[in-house]
Amino acid sequence: MDLPDPRLHAYRPDLADEKLRGRVEARRFTAGEPWHVASGVLSLRTGPSRDARLGSELIFGEGVTVFEIADGRAWLQNDADGYVGYADAACLAPGRVDPTHRVSALRTYLYPEPDLKAPVRDLLSMNAPVAAAAGDGPFLGLSDGGWVWAGHLSPDGEFETDHGAVALRFLGTPYLWGGRSSIGLDCSALVQLALARCGTAAPRDSDMQADSVGAPVSFDGDEAALRRGDLVFWPGHVGVWLAPDQFVHANATHMMTVAEPFADAARRIREATRDEVTAVRRP
Repeated sequence: MDLPDPRLHAYRPDLADEKLRGRVEARRFTAGEPWHVASGVLSLRTGPSRDARLGSELIFGEGVTVFEIADGRAWLQNDADGYVGYADAACLAPGRVDPTHRVSALRTYLYPEPDLKAPVRDLLSMNAPVAAAAGDGPFLGLSDGGWVWAGHLSPDGEFETDHGAVALRFLGTPYLWGGRSSIGLDCSALVQLALARCGTAAPRDSDMQADSVGAPVSFDGDEAALRRGDLVFWPGHVGVWLAPDQFVHANATHMMTVAEPFADAARRIREATRDEVTAVRRP
């Protein structure tokens, strides 16, 4: 039988998500337990080893379903985008966050007290969900502890309207395969994070996005068919078209997020891989 995508479905020969009973074979099934991320950015790796490849990242406050904790490693699934992997269990906390706000700045610091001169505890990235429990001047105290500058937060459910403008705020962010934060990210994470800031959920990887985000746009290579905010896909790559001279994408040529003429990017990809645009989607 056709097995479900292991990136988005938790199953191994010895253990699987209870939701997959009847679809996969495993010696044991479990519904998992609710936890949340308690560190600014947490690596989500493709295997239990700390040296395993980075598959994605989790950000502070995100809810996860933990299916197993063994040798300090948690096998889990991210609630936000369904991605499955292994993470450091010490960076998780039981239960879910009921967010009142989300980080709207590219990043912000978490302080131990409402004092900007206090030693910083952590760094939180855009879209991180937080629960405010107290206020002190320009700071909000979080239910899990720590204080965040209130001006870097937006009420949960309050979104921006231009994901292209959000993507531009990541210019210069280093490229990181599997990265999913303002500290380092890959092409599909740039799209995912920019859309999330505008209230649109998107899958983690570019092939998933090309199949599901928004509506398909007919494209034969003529940029006249494109509109600001369109997502342009090649095999394994995606970027945001804003204007003929402003195509925003995180890429491994520049090793950062850049805005460049679309024609330059398309030509370089064609010369390096012989690949042409495979899809255009309009969120």
